[in-house]
Amino acid sequence: MDFITILFIGIGLAMDASAVSLAKGMSLDKDQVKKYAFILALAFGFFQALMPAIGYYAGSHFAEYIQSIDHWIAFILLSLIGINMICEGKEEKEDEVKIHSIPFKDILLLAIATSIDALAVGVSFAFLKVNL
Repeated sequence: MDFITILFIGIGLAMDASAVSLAKGMSLDKDQVKKYAFILALAFGFFQALMPAIGYYAGSHFAEYIQSIDHWIAFILLSLIGINMICEGKEEKEDEVKIHSIPFKDILLLAIATSIDALAVGVSFAFLKVNL
């Protein structure tokens, strides 16, 4: 796989983390933005780098077992995500509330949630036998 392809995959994987960081930053008080910009970037960057490696390792060990049904697994997961997005879109909107801090638990959960797609890319790289 060439460098340009990997670069565009990385940019695509970073888009959800960028959107979440932007949304969280817009909800913070102005004096807290710089502090949490560094914290969010560190947490998201760490998990965006770690998850493809975990996915590659797991995928390389389990590829032969799930290769025949991998398309069904992808279909089910993407369907569940789509249904969840539709349900969340129907919820009533809340008033804008400024927050003073982001709890560590929330940062950790957001970092993991935004890097799940990177985990899937790692598994795909294992199936394609891409050298990390």
